[in-house]
Amino acid sequence: MTTRRHFIASITAALGGSLIAADGKPKTILLQSAWDTINIGDIGHTPGTLRVLEEHLPEVKVVLWASKLDERVEALLRRRFPKVEIIQGHLTGKKERDEVLRQAIANCDLFIRNSGMGQSTDYMEYCLKAGKPYGLFGQSFFPTMVEGKGAAERIELLNNAAFIYTRETKTLDILKGAGVKTPVLEFGPDGCFGIDVTDDERALATMKKLGLEDRQFITLQLRTHTAKHEGVDNPPLNPLNPTPQMVADDERRAAKYRELVTTWVQKTGKKVLIAPEVKKEMVHNKRLIYDLLPPEIQKNVVNLEYFWNADEAASVFARAHTIVCHEPHSPIIALANGTPIIHTYSEFHSPKCWMFKDIGLGEWLLEFDETPVEKMADTLLAIDADYPAALEKVKKAMEYVHGCFASSSKTIKGVIG
Repeated sequence: MTTRRHFIASITAALGGSLIAADGKPKTILLQSAWDTINIGDIGHTPGTLRVLEEHLPEVKVVLWASKLDERVEALLRRRFPKVEIIQGHLTGKKERDEVLRQAIANCDLFIRNSGMGQSTDYMEYCLKAGKPYGLFGQSFFPTMVEGKGAAERIELLNNAAFIYTRETKTLDILKGAGVKTPVLEFGPDGCFGIDVTDDERALATMKKLGLEDRQFITLQLRTHTAKHEGVDNPPLNPLNPTPQMVADDERRAAKYRELVTTWVQKTGKKVLIAPEVKKEMVHNKRLIYDLLPPEIQKNVVNLEYFWNADEAASVFARAHTIVCHEPHSPIIALANGTPIIHTYSEFHSPKCWMFKDIGLGEWLLEFDETPVEKMADTLLAIDADYPAALEKVKKAMEYVHGCFASSSKTIKGVIG
């Protein structure tokens, strides 16, 4: 009698490779992810990509190498993905958990670097020396990845990747222009698009407390030139002491958002939730947007006073009208839950903004400084004027995203199978 495992092995072999090793155990992927706990985007990458692997490669064992965890993020991951083994550690560390990490790499069939912006190459160097295939899933890079001192060595490490999926075509063009040649070098959406974790209980309680009704409110968040971690200077993106020009930029952009909020409230009578993508922005969004609104507008605006987890945010975004955000991952989580978005981007932060154009949502992608607030308002009100069409646009974009995930999963299967 054919066992289930042998049946699956025969089917996958017929489709181009087996996901079962010779010893009868499932093939293993080691996923490097979970970049931080104070940004719902850095939280959301991980359940998004785990969901993609679970959906398309259900027989594969996945080990998560988490860079940063806290109790609530780890609980979220363990609830949704109880079969995933979670480890932490450093490649060159001397602690027991560091050795566990090195053993996990030795035992895996494929190492995947999850979506992000980091330009480190230590994982590539380690995997190359260990003889382990590695791939990049939904990455962005600044041009400096393939330029300047050490560029030839970095390009060679990229060349040795089994695959590279860039989450926008700007990075794809950067790599192709530098002569990067891997077996697969293609566009592949940010893993966060795969997110399906929710916390309806918390979300509904929050909405009730704040007086928010389904599809009757937008959410908003500005990104400022301020330190990401208290006391930590990380210029130019997150400086401890912003320059006068940076302060002026923040104030000018906040003024645009205040005008946008005012127009929205006056034209529609609907509400606004100032909702954090990044924890450090909560105090700045309150002082630069909420506190400076006219009292008659402020009545329709609420400011979330605690930093939520990605699952609660997803459940609120699923019930919002539109997400307007200077950061990109609240819009991603919203799209994954069927909600329209406007990303008021600054490419200074990275080329990741272009991913929305690449999935067919270019008209909802507005450069913050160059776009007049009237154009922002017109875009938002156009969504409101034909909301069914906006919802259909979201659906079409997400169908394309999931088609891309299906394609990239076939590549992953080919590497380990």
